Amino acid sequence: MATQNTAGKKTWDKSRMPSRHVTIGPNKAPQRSYYYAMGLGTKEIEQPFVGVASCWNQAAPCNTALMRQAQVVSEGVKAANGTPREFCTITVTDGIAMGHEGMRSSLVSRDVIADSVELTMRGHGYDALVGVAGCDKSLPGMMMAMLRLNVPSVFLYGGSILPGSFEGKEVTVQDVFEGVGAYAAGTMSLERLCDLEQHACPGDGACGGQYTANTMACVSEAIGLALPLSSALPAPYRDRDQYALASGKAVMDLIEKNIRPRDICTREAFENAAIVVAATGGSTNGGLHLPAMAHEAGIRFTLDDCVAIMRKTPYLADLKPGGKYVAKAMGEAGGVPMLLKTLLDAGLLHGDCITVTGKTIRENLANVKWRSDQDVIRPASNPITETGGVVGLKGSLAPDGAIVKVAGLKNQVFRGPARVFDGEQACFDAVERRDYKAGEVLVIRYEGPKGGPGMREMLATTAAIYGQDMGDKVALITDGRFSGATRGFCVGHVGPEAQEGGPIALVKTGDIIALDAIKGTIEIEVSAAELAIRKKSWKPIKTNYNSGTLWKYAQLVGPAHLGATTHPGGEAETHVYADL
Repeated sequence: MATQNTAGKKTWDKSRMPSRHVTIGPNKAPQRSYYYAMGLGTKEIEQPFVGVASCWNQAAPCNTALMRQAQVVSEGVKAANGTPREFCTITVTDGIAMGHEGMRSSLVSRDVIADSVELTMRGHGYDALVGVAGCDKSLPGMMMAMLRLNVPSVFLYGGSILPGSFEGKEVTVQDVFEGVGAYAAGTMSLERLCDLEQHACPGDGACGGQYTANTMACVSEAIGLALPLSSALPAPYRDRDQYALASGKAVMDLIEKNIRPRDICTREAFENAAIVVAATGGSTNGGLHLPAMAHEAGIRFTLDDCVAIMRKTPYLADLKPGGKYVAKAMGEAGGVPMLLKTLLDAGLLHGDCITVTGKTIRENLANVKWRSDQDVIRPASNPITETGGVVGLKGSLAPDGAIVKVAGLKNQVFRGPARVFDGEQACFDAVERRDYKAGEVLVIRYEGPKGGPGMREMLATTAAIYGQDMGDKVALITDGRFSGATRGFCVGHVGPEAQEGGPIALVKTGDIIALDAIKGTIEIEVSAAELAIRKKSWKPIKTNYNSGTLWKYAQLVGPAHLGATTHPGGEAETHVYADL
């Protein structure tokens, strides 16, 4: 697609690139006039147009360093004879949205991000994409757009936040959420809680444990869409900018070689991604986002596929919330390449998958040396546990499956009477009043993709339980989701969801529920005949969201075990944007 002219300068053949529709030929003079108005010259208009999409905003520190990095990406594109076109899209930041009605917007934002990037790229005929994202749903949303459009693409994580310091210890926002519970339990004063909140989050960057943002950042490298080690450095470090510059140059190389996201993100690449989620004790949201990303590429990769891989993967990275270390420490220990190296050497990884470097995983790792001077990442021969930090459950209460993070969970078997709540707020209110008992299984339902709508995360509730020193004394199950910062026996994504008449809709307070994360089972000890009787009198609830975005989402969204997607996906395509 590119040639060197007699002066040694690169010229591009745009006859098969999307931007030909806005830059080539006499009839495109009106479009070109707009580009001249923005200061471009003929040379820039004749080059490939690269969309540089960022999720910059001032909603939360996760996103505040993204504009700087996007602008450096543009410099990399220019240096490699491309023409960058910067634009922003939304985010909904979970730490702000958590614990109130705003949380219903979170998962919906993932699809809005993908949709808005798609529309911007399509509307303006951009030839390639670099996506810069920092908060939980923005990472999979950006990668979903790349797989949907299938133009040459590179993903860049904006980086994690530095750990805070409180009373001589490293802390994250998880400690603040748990502090709310400790205050309610009378074990933390209001003065100490206020002191903690002012020191937990010292600056730019996404939440600093192996929560959803850092989990999906690891996925971006493991699946091959991000440059090796690009997720390692915290957001405030200006050294991150070298990865932004390199990402801009890399996408131009991908244009020249015509390497596209679906060439990179094969079935084997998705398996590599699930392996890394498990090996890092990552967020249960990985079991939702990987199926959604695969759906964009026309690959069927379900929750069942994820958890089957996770169950046989060793847990290697000792990261919060289940372990000791923050995300910064993993970067200092060698980052994702160090983890991939030990997995590859143990025969647990597909090494022949191509990546955005133009090389395979195996080739990228050829010069990575194992570092014995660190204990953040264990060798595969000496795991923290033999089973991955995230596992699946299936049974009479969740025929479509469910997921639980077991990293750091001492007791993986729980049996007790159900305490049923229709919605998170009712449960949170009970927890604040300490109106629950040790040995109970708290059931939060009608929080699924349709029933919420929006499949809220439950960190406010689970953290409050942990802050009351009840984290290992009760279990919690929901058809909603959990934050990557959640710890304890907390089972999410129970499907079918209550709004669809799944068994979770039929549970009554006092029913015995049995959970076994070792065997992978989730059972309600009520006969099938009794459940059938209950089903006859069941009706879906009517939510308060009967117009607007959340109403639209509830009409379109599919089940959680398939990724909670909102359109037919790559399997139904009759054209791909990149080939228009």
